[in-house]
Amino acid sequence: QVQLVESGGGLVQAGGSLKLSCAASGRILRINVMGWYRQAPGKQRELVAAITSGGSTNYADSVKGRFTISRDNAKSTVYLQMNSLKVEDTAVYYCKAVKRALGSGDETDYWGQGTQVTVSS
Repeated sequence: QVQLVESGGGLVQAGGSLKLSCAASGRILRINVMGWYRQAPGKQRELVAAITSGGSTNYADSVKGRFTISRDNAKSTVYLQMNSLKVEDTAVYYCKAVKRALGSGDETDYWGQGTQVTVSS
């Protein structure tokens, strides 16, 4: 119903920057929340940042002040600007979208395939 495709990952040196993009396609109406999660080897997937269609955001404490999430509703795309990258930011980053069904109001989560971010010291 909804497909998410991440892009923008890569290898950067500590202190550098990357910008991730996540484009939603398919039945994209009523997608409220979009966010970024990450998962490092041996660790659980964790929330990095999330944004609502109205622009409300929240961030993990570990990335506050360094990462910025934004959303282009016209393009159905969410971005994650990552600055001052640290080695501990190395992970696979996943995009998530939450969609509310028409009628029932049920919510469904959709996930992208992930994009690798590697930060070298």
